[in-house]
Formats: sequence, structure tokens, C-alpha cells
Amino acid sequence: MFTHLLVPLDGSRLAEAPLSAAVSLALALNATVTLIHAVERDAPHEIHGERHLTGPQEARDYLGDVAARVFPPQIPVTAHVHGDAVKDVARSIAEHAVELGADLIVMCTHGRGGLRGFMYGRVSQQVSGFATAPVLLISPAAGGAQTAFSCQRMLAPLDGDPDHEEGLKVAAGLANVCGAKITLVMAVHTLSTLSGENAATARMLPRTTHALLDIAEKEAEKYLGERSSSLQAKGILSSARVRRGNPVSVILDSLEETRADLLVLATHGKTGMDAFWSGSATPNLTMRSTVPLLLVPARKNG
Repeated sequence: MFTHLLVPLDGSRLAEAPLSAAVSLALALNATVTLIHAVERDAPHEIHGERHLTGPQEARDYLGDVAARVFPPQIPVTAHVHGDAVKDVARSIAEHAVELGADLIVMCTHGRGGLRGFMYGRVSQQVSGFATAPVLLISPAAGGAQTAFSCQRMLAPLDGDPDHEEGLKVAAGLANVCGAKITLVMAVHTLSTLSGENAATARMLPRTTHALLDIAEKEAEKYLGERSSSLQAKGILSSARVRRGNPVSVILDSLEETRADLLVLATHGKTGMDAFWSGSATPNLTMRSTVPLLLVPARKNG
């Protein structure tokens, strides 16, 4: 399981939202923590109306204060400041995770907003695209307070793609540590939620498409049932649900219905315009869900 957590901070209260999660996970996993700040080229003095770290010494002082203020003495904490100003903060964070040997990045979902932020990817979404390690994204609570973290009820969406079962492997590992229950969910489209070529086919052959979707639902039930049984054989509480509709809507509804406190999702890491044009679910879930989201890089089999 995870042994080294990397927590990027920029000096704002919003960026401190994941600190509670980092403390909880470090204690549960007996992990070390590295707080990191990469000095940004032409960095603004404020971000989201709060101060933003602009120099190496200021960053070192700030990270040292956070380490002493937030983390109990039994958690080994170090601070790392990349003093040479970088243009691409997200890429720098991902590269430092490799350099420092971190196997989980824990960070806040906040970033530059507006249309440009949506189209080209917020910093957190970009980090998940560059990183080879999983990324845990935490939404800030009202007023930028740290968000209490729990890992008792996990939701793990699957789609039948073996690549995406990497997320299930990570969820199972956490469930063993935390004693959590995993609910597997899979979405099967309806005629009205199909898009692209599939939607065109549905308009021309509605009865055939409807029959094919019914078959897909049965196959999904079998697939999830097998995965759930495998988890139960390992002593992990598990259940499975197949729902009809748009995948993002199905996942969001399932989060509410199961009262999940962690969403674990494998992703191919599409960012920016690639994610926008492909209709990737990850950016939509990142923006719309307030539940912590653990993004696990999908790896090709073979």
C-alpha cells in the first residue's frame, strides 16, 4: 500500500484542505509525508483572494510551520521547495513525485477557474494526467477549512475495461487497511444517453440497439458479480450495482445513495482539450463531486 505521501501546497487555506486526509492516511498506512512547493514563474501574490508563495525562503518557512502545526510527532514529515521558478507547476509536481519516491499525491481540487481553467485543465487535473502515481483530490470545505477524511464506504466504478481494474486493486488495498466496504457500480447507457456514432445507430435501429443494451446490462451484472465475489473471498465487504444512464450521472447518484466517502476511479489521464473533446468522465467528476476522488493511472495489460 502507500508508503510516501506528497502534499503540494501554495500558501493558501484552500490548498491546505487535504492536510487532514494526509494525516489520517499517514497514520493508517504508517507512511511518511513530504510537503512540497514549486516556485512558479511570475507567480501572482494572491490566488483565490489569499496569499500565494512567491519565493523559496517564504515557502520553506511556510512548509515548516505547516509540518509543526498539523502533523503529530509520530508521522515523519519533510519539506521540499523547488526554488528554480517553473512555468508548469503541475508537471513539476508529477516529476517530483517520481524523484522523491512518493507513491500517492494528495492535493486540493482548486485551481484557476473560468473557461480557460475548464478547457485546458485545472492544476489538479493536470497533475493526474502527468503523474504515474495515484492522485487523491480533496474538495475544500466552506471557508477553506480542512476537510475531515474517512475511508469506510468506497465507490469503485468499472466499465469492463481490464485497464480500469487498476482502480479496483487500489480500492481493495485501502479496504484491507481501513476495514472499508466497496460498492462496485457500472453504467449501461439508455437510448437517450448514447452519443456519437452509437446515438446515430440508435436512431436508425432503435429496437436492435435497445436489445443490445439489455444484453450489455446482463453482461455487466455478471461481470460485477464476479468482481464482487472475488473481493468477498479476500474478506472485503462488497456489493455491486448496475444502473442505466449517463455514466457521470450514474456515478454521482450512486455516491449519494451509498453515502460513499471515497470515489476510486482508474483514468487514462486525459487532460485539457483531449479530455474536453473525448468527453472524459474524470474532469466532470472532479468538478461536480464533493466526495474525495482517488485517481489511479490505468495501465495497459500485456
